[in-house]
Amino acid sequence: MARQARWLLPKLDRGEVEALSCALGVGIPAATVLCGRGFRDAASARHFLCPSLDDLHDPLAMRGMDCALDRLTRAIHNREKILIYGDYDVDGATSVVILKRSIELAGGVADFHVPDRLKDGYGMRPEVVETASARGVSLIISVDTGIRAAEVVRRASELSIDVIITDHHLPEAELPPALAVLNPNRPDCDYPEKNLCGVGVAFKLVQALVATLDWPPDKRRRILESFLKLVAIGTVADVVPLTGENRIIVKHGLRGLRDVRSPGLRALLEVAGFSGGSIPSATQVAFRIAPRMNAAGRMATANDVIEMLLTADAERARVLAEQLHALNTERQKTEGEIVETILGECAHTPIDDSQPALVFSAPDWHRGVLGIVASRLVERFHRPVFVLSEDRETGLAQGSGRSIKRFHLLEALESMPELFVKFGGHSHAAGLTLGANDVGTFRQRLEEYAGARLTPEDFLPEIEIDAVLTLREVNEKTMAEISALAPFGCGHPAPLFAALGVEVAGPPIVWKEKHLRVPLRQEGRILWLKAWNFAERLSELSQGSRVDAALTLEEDSYAAANGLPGWSAVLRDVRPAEARA
Repeated sequence: MARQARWLLPKLDRGEVEALSCALGVGIPAATVLCGRGFRDAASARHFLCPSLDDLHDPLAMRGMDCALDRLTRAIHNREKILIYGDYDVDGATSVVILKRSIELAGGVADFHVPDRLKDGYGMRPEVVETASARGVSLIISVDTGIRAAEVVRRASELSIDVIITDHHLPEAELPPALAVLNPNRPDCDYPEKNLCGVGVAFKLVQALVATLDWPPDKRRRILESFLKLVAIGTVADVVPLTGENRIIVKHGLRGLRDVRSPGLRALLEVAGFSGGSIPSATQVAFRIAPRMNAAGRMATANDVIEMLLTADAERARVLAEQLHALNTERQKTEGEIVETILGECAHTPIDDSQPALVFSAPDWHRGVLGIVASRLVERFHRPVFVLSEDRETGLAQGSGRSIKRFHLLEALESMPELFVKFGGHSHAAGLTLGANDVGTFRQRLEEYAGARLTPEDFLPEIEIDAVLTLREVNEKTMAEISALAPFGCGHPAPLFAALGVEVAGPPIVWKEKHLRVPLRQEGRILWLKAWNFAERLSELSQGSRVDAALTLEEDSYAAANGLPGWSAVLRDVRPAEARA
């Protein structure tokens, strides 16, 4: 049985919560969540609840933006050939689309290149620059890539090609010698929002470009709002915090998905199960839309996603969307097989506290799904995980890593750079290439590095409770007030509530062999909760036992379609009630 998660209950001033509840006219549960997330006065809470597009930061506040904008407008005016160099994930693909469209709307000419994940790997390559030079390209703009491509930028300079880098990945000590480097994470950049993803940075360049165009203000605003739909999808897909400027982008971008004119985006929404003007939530974007877009770059080529989003042909868009749907099904199967193989190994050789970081490697695992597999294993083992695939022909191992909150993955790799052919990433997600013969050394070095920084306590999952409530407070009004806090995602998860000392009112119902419906009773009220993948914990929910229940409140379109309340309470964790002591 998995070890009990550590619950972190909120410690807030009750008077402060009640004052905010009164000022906003909301219930105690919603006011508690707002206070716990830093919005402790009515003004800041209202600003958070109703973010305005006028609150987007001035793009010229980003270091290098003035230089980048000047070079881009000159290239557009002179009809120079521009190449957009992107990445193969959702973040990169949406970046390519919004930048290409904005350049063309401004009267320019732009082509794009996206690497093949399996053939080319991540990052910019000199041969692509050389081909661009032969075609007469004089300006390359990278999107969601390039911050560690110093040698490629130097090669472009030798070929008289200017380079503008737009990226959000963490830079090395020395920036590439590009004409302009737009990255809020460069040490000398004072731009206030450091958590933009790649398409967010590209959007700031688009925002600056659109502001220079001789259009009426309402047209400029409409164009920017139309781009926000894709920026929102890319932002959610790249799992950056949905706070600050990202919250503004995603809130307005998702709202715009009610009215979609792009044949490609409309076809994508339809294959993902959204039609009739229904708007996906950020969670639904993350689990139903983004995986279909990412499947192209993982299993085939991201060019299909970009073509789908750019085409004006509705039939072609439908065909491409259906191909993405099929690729996503294949991706799920491939991912599941690798996870099953690894868990089978772990069943024979169990993971224990002597292994503070994990490296799994095997020949010929599909490299396109290794990042997702690593994420699944981090959820399972709650420690840093790398999953690598060894290529027998090249002798190289390539793969991805994911991490927990307390462990900075990129800093770990930077402590042993001599091991790698290349590497890069963020604090909690990274990719690398190294010799297959060095995998054992990498495993040992990573375990040593993690062992000096992590303790067994860090391997326990933590559950941060936003508010304690009673079952009587779980109602339609509370659901509506919690929904107003959306979009939810990284950095701003769906609020988690705790109902303490409740009674299991009857035997849970097993549903589809692995799910449960659980009746809980408190002060005379019985509430049925859905419990996904909870069947293996059935013994913890015996009738008559008293438990603490961690739960979320979620919209339930299936229930609404059947004439029931359009929301559900979902059980996320449970512990014996006496554990509070």
